[in-house]
Amino acid sequence: MPRVRVRKTSRGEINLSSYSNAYEEVKAGDSLRKAADKHGINHCSLLRYIRKRDVSGKDDEGMGYKAHNRVFNEDQERELSKYLIRCADIYFGLSKKEAYELTIKYNLSRPRTWDDNGMAGEEWFRMFMRRNPELSVHAAQATSLARATSFNKSNVDVFYDNLSIVMDRYKFEPQDIYNVDETGITTVQKPDRVIARRGAGQVDSVTSGERGTLVTVTFAVNAIGNVFPPFFVFPRARFQDHFVRDGPIGSSGAANPSGWMQDESFLNFLKHFQKHSKVSLSHKVLLVLDNHSSHVHINTLDYCKNNGIVLLSFPPHCSHKLQPLD
Repeated sequence: MPRVRVRKTSRGEINLSSYSNAYEEVKAGDSLRKAADKHGINHCSLLRYIRKRDVSGKDDEGMGYKAHNRVFNEDQERELSKYLIRCADIYFGLSKKEAYELTIKYNLSRPRTWDDNGMAGEEWFRMFMRRNPELSVHAAQATSLARATSFNKSNVDVFYDNLSIVMDRYKFEPQDIYNVDETGITTVQKPDRVIARRGAGQVDSVTSGERGTLVTVTFAVNAIGNVFPPFFVFPRARFQDHFVRDGPIGSSGAANPSGWMQDESFLNFLKHFQKHSKVSLSHKVLLVLDNHSSHVHINTLDYCKNNGIVLLSFPPHCSHKLQPLD
């Protein structure tokens, strides 16, 4: 199979409006060839169009040539392209995994290899980039100066402008404004420096284990100081209720192998948040948070929209200054 398909005909490239206009002229009494020549289309193609339209009884629905086995239509690809550019502009670049998640969300037919690999295929991605020349693949640059350079007047002004917009739109009371943040806690802390005999090659300090276990704890606090029971993320394949048996009353949790907050875990936290905040479409609340990847997942945004949770994200690399819980 050739990597780059070279089109040998103009079939399928003529706008359907030309066929529609020629159809009306043929029905008005013009000859088939005369109408075809006038609009620059093949008379045989026009004849097939007329027969198909007469049989279906519809205007242009179902007419013309269509892409074979196309996953997204043109409008969906255009929106996906805009979304990718917007995410890159706010320093949150996305990969081929995002296209696969969109097919799940919209229940679109897709190649079986997408499900096996959990992401879009190489061939589809190459052709998608070819169809959208405004996109290109870049290697993300990791820089230690990100926090220092991102915390500037321009970024902070954008955040407070967005905050003013949502406050004017929804008129939130202090008890309905929440801030959420996560922190990683390990069961083994790094020992402090101790005094020992000179020349000792290694000095040990007793801990609960040589390799600790990381557990993520998530808190939500509103503007008047009320705190929800914590939400834990445990480094396990499956969450069990006894994980939080001796924890604070009302606490809940989730589990994944890494112990870090991920897409499904944050969605479970939102359900925990909804339970304690009594949020609904008639009683909306504002949730201020950083722009971690799990916070802007498709399912997360849909859940917030359907349950009255208004999300407001801090600018990238600015949470160390703007995050109240820090």
